[in-house]
Amino acid sequence: MTNLFLLIICLSLGVLLQRTKGFPKEAYLGLNAVIINVCLPALTLLYTTEISFKSNQVLPVLTPYILFTCSFLFFKIIAKTFQFDRSTTGALTITAGISSISFVGFPIFELLYGKAGVQMGILMSQAGSFVVCGTLGIMTASYYSSSEPSIKSIAKSIFTFPPFLAFCVAVILNFANFHFPEHFNDVLQKMGSPFTVLALISVGLQINLSKANLAQKPLIIGLFFKLLLAPLIIFVLYLILLQEKILLQENTWIGQMCVVGAALGSMNTASIIAINHKLNPPLASLMIGISIPISIITSLILGYLIK
Repeated sequence: MTNLFLLIICLSLGVLLQRTKGFPKEAYLGLNAVIINVCLPALTLLYTTEISFKSNQVLPVLTPYILFTCSFLFFKIIAKTFQFDRSTTGALTITAGISSISFVGFPIFELLYGKAGVQMGILMSQAGSFVVCGTLGIMTASYYSSSEPSIKSIAKSIFTFPPFLAFCVAVILNFANFHFPEHFNDVLQKMGSPFTVLALISVGLQINLSKANLAQKPLIIGLFFKLLLAPLIIFVLYLILLQEKILLQENTWIGQMCVVGAALGSMNTASIIAINHKLNPPLASLMIGISIPISIITSLILGYLIK
């Protein structure tokens, strides 16, 4: 519950700061710079070096990759039908395709599945959504932010993105079975710890809940995919097509947890990446600010229904 209260407080604080006289209107750009260049690389090094895999962890890790692929295809098709520009399509693909596993998901997983749910959620976040955001998310943002994307421009954007560079280093260290000394882990933890507060305040600084914004078609379609279609895809794939036997065996609850994870609101890091690449920043902020509060209720209801 602490995370949920912190989420509400930080988003509200960002909205209030928008209306504070003398407060810089583009302060979020400075916060995003700190997040991308300091907090995210530190957390990437801290967590990715410690990832280990087991056979019953395939589904939680695979879920974010499946969802992002479906998001890319869905909005690629929808963009032609509704004539969305590249900026809007990119913002929707990234924000609707990545769930907020660590921040919103952990307390919900703990409530529904206990300590085991949190442990599985950590893997889903670190090896799944976090990696997807730092790789496929960056590639997609680079693709849509350029009017004439090329392999060279996309590669340059990816390999100059600090969290991705940190991820590459961390993967190498992981395969080499290298572990940072405890005191260095503490340093990385302290460098990355402001991430949650800064990210949510940054999103709050950009939320504009006007009637015109709430009624816009891209937002409605984005929320439809994130809150309804995404969990339906995982439900059909894991709990119907796999028939709870192929990969799940006795761990049926893991498949159920993956459905709940798919139903969570958009990942705040995904919004920051979209905004940093100038992909319809108002829409990217609204996807976070609206999908997260709604998903707290809808994912809990879904979790109890499918148990």
